[in-house]
Amino acid sequence: MNDTKQRSDRRSAQDRSGAVTAVPPPAPRRERRRPTSQQWAAWAFLAPVTLYLVLFYAYPLYRNIDLSLRNYTVRSFVQGDAPFTGLRNYLTVFDDPTFAPALLHTVVFTAVCLVFQYAIGLALAVFFNQHFRLSATLRALFLVPWLLPLIVSASTWSWMLNSDSGIVNAALHAVGVGPVNWLTSPSWSLTSVIIANIWIGVPFNLVVLYSGLQSIPANLYEAAALDGANAWQRFWRITFPLLRPVSAITLLLGLVYTLKVFDIIWIMTKGGPADSSTTFATWSYQLGFGNLLPAFGPGAAVGNLLVVAALVFGLVYVRVQRKQALS
Repeated sequence: MNDTKQRSDRRSAQDRSGAVTAVPPPAPRRERRRPTSQQWAAWAFLAPVTLYLVLFYAYPLYRNIDLSLRNYTVRSFVQGDAPFTGLRNYLTVFDDPTFAPALLHTVVFTAVCLVFQYAIGLALAVFFNQHFRLSATLRALFLVPWLLPLIVSASTWSWMLNSDSGIVNAALHAVGVGPVNWLTSPSWSLTSVIIANIWIGVPFNLVVLYSGLQSIPANLYEAAALDGANAWQRFWRITFPLLRPVSAITLLLGLVYTLKVFDIIWIMTKGGPADSSTTFATWSYQLGFGNLLPAFGPGAAVGNLLVVAALVFGLVYVRVQRKQALS
């Protein structure tokens, strides 16, 4: 029946035009390809990672955004009737008198820690790259601050910087310097937590930068030495430029880690005295859990500001890396 209809269509087309018109054949049906065993295996390997990311990253982020857009109270968590408030929690945070000092402390804390951690870590990496005797042993000892639990490190620094019985003030007294109220003075509290965080973060920079130095060919240094380049010129012309990709990822990871530092500051100063060492991380905790009447919405809003800051720097890093790859 269909063949007869197609032949009659061809004849009518030929009668009208007086010429034979080619009729295109019907398009073949595309058969659905069933997933192969390799594709099923790939999905099986991806399923645990995807589930982990959804449960421990995507869902908590969604809940934090939902917290910042609603007026949650303790009763709201039980009954689930928190009203939607939009951006009111963010406006409350911006109007809070603690916002400006916390922002300044966060910027200063992050910038100073990054600069000193990277500089000291790079200097130690170059030093241990000489491969002298006991180099491996000393490198292992420098990893101790990184391996210790943060509560142990912060408690140790609290004892060392204690105004009355701390070893730091005892050393200052031995050289004729008066005691310093490291943890109880608004002028020194932020400096104290910065020093402790630098000490904790140097091993990470040392390990990553030392690994990057191992990938630089030794013949480049030999050729530069034959050309008469001194140690500083070899570092500035060879080591530092070839270490830029590793340095970029080191600084990015250090930035993300330093932005969210909470344990060290809270154990040593609790953000005080008089909010002199309060950062966004400690302020978010204080708003959400540090009061008898917790402000879950504003606390989540402050936490989201940290997430946005880390995301912005991450996107900047990706863009810079892409430009360098194209060039």
